[in-house]
Amino acid sequence: MSKISALFLFILMSLTALAQTGKISGRILDEKNQPVAGATVKIVGLSGGVTSSNDGYFTININAGKKYNLEITAVGYEKKTIEDVEVVKGGVNELSITLSFSKSNLSTVTVTAQRSNARRETAASIISFQKNTNTVASVISAETIRRSPDRNTGEVLKRTPGASIQEGRFIVVRGLADRYNQAMLNGILLTSTEPDRKTFSFDLIPASMIDNIVINKAFVPEYPGEWAGGLIQVNTKDIPSANFFNVQLGTGFNTQTIGKDFYRDKPGKYDWLGIDDGTRALPSSYTTKSEFDLLTSAEKTAIGKQMRNAWAPEKISAPFNAAFQMNGGFTSKWFGKTVGGSIGISYNKSNRFLKLDNRSNSLASGIFSTNYDFQDDRFSQNITVGALASFAVQLNSFNKISAKAIINTNTTNSVTNRSGIDYTRDELLRGTELSFKQNTFFTTQLAGDHSLSKSLKLKWYGAFNILDGYIPDQRRILYSKSTIGTDPYKLVISNSLSQQSGSRIYQDLSDYIYTAGGDLSESFELFGQKQTVKAGYMLQIKDRLYDAKLFANYLPSDNANLRLQPATTVFDSTNFGNGTGTLFGFDAIKGRNFRYLANTILNAGFLQFDNQFGSKLRVVWGGRFEHYDQLVGSVKTWDPRHTHTVVQDFLPGLNATYKVNPKTNIRVSGSQTVIRPELRELSFLNIYDFELNASVQGNPNLKRTKVTNFDLRYELYPRSGEVFSAGAFYKYFANPIEQIFNEGSGGASTFSYQNPEKANTFGLELELRKKLDKLGSAFKNFTVQANGAYIYSRIKDQGFKVDRPLQGQSPYLVNVGLLYDVEKAGLNITLLYNRIGERIYLVGDLSAGAGSPDIYEAPRDLIDFQVAKKVWKKKGEFRLNISDILNQTQYFYQNADSNTRYEKGKDAVRFSRKFGTGVNLSFNYSF
Repeated sequence: MSKISALFLFILMSLTALAQTGKISGRILDEKNQPVAGATVKIVGLSGGVTSSNDGYFTININAGKKYNLEITAVGYEKKTIEDVEVVKGGVNELSITLSFSKSNLSTVTVTAQRSNARRETAASIISFQKNTNTVASVISAETIRRSPDRNTGEVLKRTPGASIQEGRFIVVRGLADRYNQAMLNGILLTSTEPDRKTFSFDLIPASMIDNIVINKAFVPEYPGEWAGGLIQVNTKDIPSANFFNVQLGTGFNTQTIGKDFYRDKPGKYDWLGIDDGTRALPSSYTTKSEFDLLTSAEKTAIGKQMRNAWAPEKISAPFNAAFQMNGGFTSKWFGKTVGGSIGISYNKSNRFLKLDNRSNSLASGIFSTNYDFQDDRFSQNITVGALASFAVQLNSFNKISAKAIINTNTTNSVTNRSGIDYTRDELLRGTELSFKQNTFFTTQLAGDHSLSKSLKLKWYGAFNILDGYIPDQRRILYSKSTIGTDPYKLVISNSLSQQSGSRIYQDLSDYIYTAGGDLSESFELFGQKQTVKAGYMLQIKDRLYDAKLFANYLPSDNANLRLQPATTVFDSTNFGNGTGTLFGFDAIKGRNFRYLANTILNAGFLQFDNQFGSKLRVVWGGRFEHYDQLVGSVKTWDPRHTHTVVQDFLPGLNATYKVNPKTNIRVSGSQTVIRPELRELSFLNIYDFELNASVQGNPNLKRTKVTNFDLRYELYPRSGEVFSAGAFYKYFANPIEQIFNEGSGGASTFSYQNPEKANTFGLELELRKKLDKLGSAFKNFTVQANGAYIYSRIKDQGFKVDRPLQGQSPYLVNVGLLYDVEKAGLNITLLYNRIGERIYLVGDLSAGAGSPDIYEAPRDLIDFQVAKKVWKKKGEFRLNISDILNQTQYFYQNADSNTRYEKGKDAVRFSRKFGTGVNLSFNYSF
């Protein structure tokens, strides 16, 4: 902690050095979005100048209080002059500059002049960045992020065309859920931040540290090929243009929690940090699974007797949410080298209450009957604690080395109180599940960027990731009584072991991921145009160990009086015996499938060409080869859990861009990508899910999905800050991965994973971002942005008797935003609307003897409001966020006929949820 304090002190001291001077900084890119290294940047009328680094950045220190003209020259590019660059005391004027290729020989310095001013050049470069991407993509620039009130990457992404955010952090692109998306940080493939789903939590990265975000919607060979919806590239700043230090405090509430009773598990000392302090740990007398199995019933029960008696949650008043964020950065000269870095820490605690209806329905002869009807009240406290740090050194204009690290702990401490009726047994039920889920994610990266010559560039990188999932002492307790008569509730327990009542479950997961790679690119002239060839290699090794320890209390011989005791006392230590008789015993639920290991090795190489044919046509094409070696279950070949597969994939990609005129592009692309099953889906692991009232079972025989992609898109950039695009896409999925439901009774139902034969999707997309100033002076600060997609999907397989939409695929997606921005007044208001069409949440079972149709998620209208106001010479900012203003109930339903739309009163509701409206207020101050 002392080192962090020293760093922040250094940043604060450095800030005063800027008191009487200012800075002009920026980045220089070419017409292919490649950085221009070695460009000379001069102040007109003054001697000297600076040279841009290998990633195109430059900084000039100069006296403040004046306006200057800049002159930029570089070999092979037209000279550009930028006028009216204002410098204020202690300030930084950040510019984005685009240089045009010279039409003469690349070996000479041209003197053709282009003129612009600072504001117009930066605005034009923002549009140029997206217009000049080498594929179908959406781009969020550093300037856009700077002017937005968004606090983290998740908030930034929800403004992106064709994208939406689930749970504030998980991204959906083109209506395809997280399985079909991939994330990269600074060009390095990221692994999942969740132990049981393929997704990345985008709320980890503070917005102030982002340089730009690019969402690729079409594949290019230089990037990993395991995605089909979107590849989200988050690029953070290496060396800040100036020292900075920000502090942010926030609080808030949810309308369903504030002023109401709130239930929680009895906490340990560090629960507020999202870390279990050992309160929920197994007793020290427990050693290993194998040694426990050798104990007598009495010895096992003695261990169970030592465990804490915490089967009933404690009731409190719901506290306010709390948030804290602090980040700072510096740039300096060390031993004549430019160095810089940044560090950020964040803390967020939010309280949430979900009111859920949980039903199971059966369909027979077109009529639904209810198997059970539960009301689940879920209280959860979510804690996120994280830190991000980066450091970079610019050895000279052509060589840079950088290091970055992220650590994050995300914990959900939840209580679910259940009540309801099981019609299949004519029983009334009430019970509780208490769960503490702690996920820790860590990644560190080291990268180098080198210009070996004017035309040859080398990039290399290495990364190490850790993902630890820890679920200690997950408890479930259930009471029941007959619907007939006046008998009291009794504990559901017997002489056999069960996960449903009286169970204590411990789960540990550890992932270790090693990544390394690099690429070489050579630029040359052909056909009078600049051409580039790039080749590279990537290695990623992933090791996983999962271990679940399942225990349960049992009653060797029935004791009705004992089962009448409430949850607060029923499992008191005095009620345990020696594993026989009429007192409780304690034992492990045995099974080899509760433990598995996995190892994957991905070797990938690519060759890519970036060809310019004349001034209008650009073609980026090539191929990527991925060799994937996967071992799941056990290293021993004789073990039934052992599964070993080796697959090789050649993934071609072609992206053609035709520039109709300086404002219009037409893009065509075609590619093949893959989607690999998650390791959890491949294991034999079978764990009971309290909410689903069913077990979730892996399938070692799952195959990867191969996806064929085609895109056609028209883009129009009328002026700065405006865009219109229309596109169509088609995707063919061979062996898609789907979750399949096998219906049973009394919690014996199972969800597993299968590969239906094929699926396809066809989509149409529209995007509009338009300033409204032409409607009159009253609208000059308004911008409307809207995007929508219509998507048709179908999955077919005769063996599984499947002919329906793809699981998780929405038929339409609508995002509309109205933005009001007065930069001089520091006022920013945003109103966002989102709606996603009905989609299959869980696949049903209509096989012989079963009657459970597919479960659909009904559309829901979401409206979010945000207002931000800068104060105190724009150093401070107040921000008010109101999310889910309408607070509409989320319905998950089943149809009795072929009409998949939700018809209230006719369709059977499987789940329903009400989330509440979130209100959060924060204050940010920049020193």
